[in-house]
Parts: sequence; structure tokens; C-alpha cells
Amino acid sequence: MPELPEVETVRRGLEPAMQGATIVRVETRRPDLRFPFPPDFEATLAGRRIAALGRRAKYLLVHLDGGPVLICHLGMSGSFRIEDGKDARTPGDFHHERSKAAAHDHVVFHLDRAGTASRVVFNDPRRFGFMLLSDEDGLNDHPMLADLGIEPTGNALDGPLLAGLMAGKAAPLKAALLDQTLIAGLGNIYVCEALWRAGLSPRRAAGTIAARGKTASGRADRLATSIRDVIADALAAGGSSLRDYVHADGSLGYFQHTFKVYDREGEPCARPGCTGHVTRVVQSGRSTFYCPTCQR
Repeated sequence: MPELPEVETVRRGLEPAMQGATIVRVETRRPDLRFPFPPDFEATLAGRRIAALGRRAKYLLVHLDGGPVLICHLGMSGSFRIEDGKDARTPGDFHHERSKAAAHDHVVFHLDRAGTASRVVFNDPRRFGFMLLSDEDGLNDHPMLADLGIEPTGNALDGPLLAGLMAGKAAPLKAALLDQTLIAGLGNIYVCEALWRAGLSPRRAAGTIAARGKTASGRADRLATSIRDVIADALAAGGSSLRDYVHADGSLGYFQHTFKVYDREGEPCARPGCTGHVTRVVQSGRSTFYCPTCQR
């Protein structure tokens, strides 16, 4: 499933095509995705101008002038394709190419910007994505967003705050970091990478980075820095193309080329001076990759 860097990269790719455009009409080619479309979905969006594109955790937010906010989730395989009448904007070579089959084009936004027509198409073979509507004033209280935790970007996520979030938790550190009510937007890939950078085992109890003393404080500080840095590096690289993720314009993400542990089972640890090898274990049904030699 796309994580925060991938969703933010999609938002940035969609913004030039969508922000400021008017939605002429919307086609829904089936009655539902993961959930049924809201009542009068097409009629509610038609004629609205797109004021801004935002993101909260792994959700895309399309803010409409004088209207609701469209909440979009990509699910496992969802993608947006921009078509401007000349081409489908899908340059690049693909390691895991995303679907372009018309059978999976489930939603089409027909847009107009200053007399120039374009289309933004949502394609989702597995149909785990969804689109919902919210009032602007009630957005933060929407059931999908109300319980989300802090964003792992910027300086708000620091060592003391992270220690406070982990305090008293006996769950494995990786599981706690994946709890979206604590930190919103982190997923399996970037948690594995952040824990490697911080030199912390995904199996250690989360509360151990919140204990008293300089050692615990140092762990929390290192981990907070590692989380912020790995997200920033992924955004700079354009996300990851693992499985079938690609950018909004169809181009490939390249952060996967810098992975130190994720999907590198059996390879030598990349940390200078470490003689260990990357190990894969399963935690809560998900693969965890880490070096048991240097991550403690």
C-alpha cells in the first residue's frame, strides 16, 4: 500500500492539473470501490472549482470552492492518470508497472481550465481505494481522519514527543510506530528503514525508548530524527515503485534504490563496520526487515 511519501508525490503530481480547474462532470463507472460512492456523488462535484489539493496521512484531500472536500484513498493498487488530449503522461520505464487497462478505469474527472479540457482518471484493479465526501468545517472530525496522530514531517515530531507517545507501551516498537492514531502516515517500508537508521530493533518494547535516563532519551531522539529524515529523503526521491506504485504522471519512484534493509533479506548490512546480515521476520502479519547485529 502506498505510504505517506507516495501519496504526497501523487498529490504534487496532480496539483498542476487539478488545482484551479473546474470539474465539468464526473463519471463513475461502477457503483462502488471499497465503499459505495456517496449519494449524488457526480452531481455534487459537477461545476465545482478545485481550490486546493491537500494530504492528511495517506489520504488525498481535494478542497472545492463552495462545496465539500473529496477524500481519496489509493488502497492497494489505485492510481491517477492525467490525460490532456495529447498523451496520457506516462513516461519512464517501470519495474512494477501500474495498470492502464480501461476495464479498471473506475472514475473519470472531466476538467476545464481556462477553456482547456483534460481528464484525470482513477484506475484501481483491486478496488481497495475509495472516495468519500466531507464538509470543510467537519473535515477533522470525519471518521477517516478524526483519530489520526501527528504527521511525521517537520520538527513537531521530536524525541520528547515520540517518547511521550511510546511511554508505557509493551508492544513491539515497530507495531507502535505503525499505529496511525499515534503517528499518521507511516507504513511498513519507512518504519523498517527508520529503525535501521536509528539502530533500534523492531522487536524491542516501544516503552523502552521512553524510560528515564540519557540512554532512552538518546534512542527517542535518534528515532525521531530518523523518521523525519527517511520521509524527507523519500519525498526528495519521489517515493518508491515497489509493487505497482507509480507517480501521478506515470513516472517511476526511485527511493527503493536506497533501501538499506527493506526487501534485502540475506544481504550484508549496509552500516559501516557491521558484520551482520539483513533478516526477515513476520510481525503482525507483515514482513519486517532489520539487522539483528546492529539494531538493538
